[in-house]
Amino acid sequence: MAVLIKRLTLLEALGLSLAVVAPTVTAAFNITLVVGAAGPAAPLAFVIAAVATVLIALSFMAFTHRVAHAGSAYAYITHTFGSRAGFVAGWALLLTYLGFGTGFAALVGSFTSAAFKDVGVSTGSVGWLAIGIVGLVVAWWLANQDMRLAGRVMLLLEALAMAAIVYLCVAILRKVHPDSERLAASFRPARAFHGWVGLGFGMVFSMLSFAGFEGAATLGEETVNPRRAIPVALIGAVLLCAVFFTFVSYCEVVGFGPDGMRELANSDAPLDVLSRRYVSGRLSIALNLAAATTCFSGAIGAIAAGGRVLYALGRVGLWRRLAEVHPVHGTPAPAITVTALLIILPFLLWAPFAGAGNYYSYTSETGALSLLLIYIGVGGAEVIEARREGRYRWAATCALGPLLLLWVLYCNVYPVPDYPNNLWPYVTLAWAASALLIIHFRPELAAAPLPEYSLAASAPTGDTHHQT
Repeated sequence: MAVLIKRLTLLEALGLSLAVVAPTVTAAFNITLVVGAAGPAAPLAFVIAAVATVLIALSFMAFTHRVAHAGSAYAYITHTFGSRAGFVAGWALLLTYLGFGTGFAALVGSFTSAAFKDVGVSTGSVGWLAIGIVGLVVAWWLANQDMRLAGRVMLLLEALAMAAIVYLCVAILRKVHPDSERLAASFRPARAFHGWVGLGFGMVFSMLSFAGFEGAATLGEETVNPRRAIPVALIGAVLLCAVFFTFVSYCEVVGFGPDGMRELANSDAPLDVLSRRYVSGRLSIALNLAAATTCFSGAIGAIAAGGRVLYALGRVGLWRRLAEVHPVHGTPAPAITVTALLIILPFLLWAPFAGAGNYYSYTSETGALSLLLIYIGVGGAEVIEARREGRYRWAATCALGPLLLLWVLYCNVYPVPDYPNNLWPYVTLAWAASALLIIHFRPELAAAPLPEYSLAASAPTGDTHHQT
């Protein structure tokens, strides 16, 4: 069985994590949701969410020092709870990347169509679908190439998109000149939005904005010195996004003004409104294109990360064909192709009827709910490992992350959301339960060992495969 090539660096790992998080999507969508709950205190919600996410990241970072594995959370949970629980976790993690990837495709089409419309070019009622399909096909092609190319493309696209948004934010601050009182108002609970209660509900959306930071962990077998590069990529992605989300949410709050919080909360395109108000319509076009590119980058990241999780599951008995590696590019090509097809299929069958915005909302929420379970599982596993090692303070620290996420998960299911959002927890549970059905027909999955594949990987800088 061919193994993955160990030749990636910190840059590619960071690029993958940022691509799956897709920071521009938070700037364009999630901030309005946080403002709807917390009002002008949205920046504070992101600060608290960043602290909670760092607690979860600590568990992932600790495991990357023990296990460097393409399966990411699959390997971590297998390490602590055994192969049966590990397979369920890997299967759930795959759903996350499928949900994120197919949702990003809808936004690629939607943002690109909006940019075309701004310059007087109509793409028609189904143009966004065609653009989304093309985007997914190109993303699949890039994910299937040498990961050094895909990783750097993702990092470049994310950097350009974030730079465009920062430019808008600086323009807002230069024209508004917010005083110290407006600064303070963004970092204390707002009475008009139910104080700490509203802030707590806003944290549901702010924490979900960080979902995907763990993507770099799927490159554990392909990264040179993974026990250093992967933890740095994970915490780097979290901290960079924390600064970006806090700064951008503050600027959006300032840009709409103290009397514009309801307008911001109800806005479908806050960046478009702000760019026209403070700069020009041309910047609005650039921001739509920036959002499209970051979503395209997210699609690459979801296919790449999902493909590596599927590769890891195929290697332990799901389907041996999935464990094959491209002879030239060194990527898990069959697993990446299957992942791309699983992303494209629901996009073709469901997205035309749901519409771009709803489709992204439905699929990303399903993926995020599955990821919350993964984060809780990895955090719980690290607590157990730390207790076994006698590091009780570390165990107590890592326990805070899962406890916070249990509350976030509770807020996602109660009060029961309106239809059809009330269905997604059941979809997530059904997908996880299907893993047990697969194990019934593939019992070897429940007894598969967890070898240290990264030590058997090809030479650090070589392009030739070794056989195991």
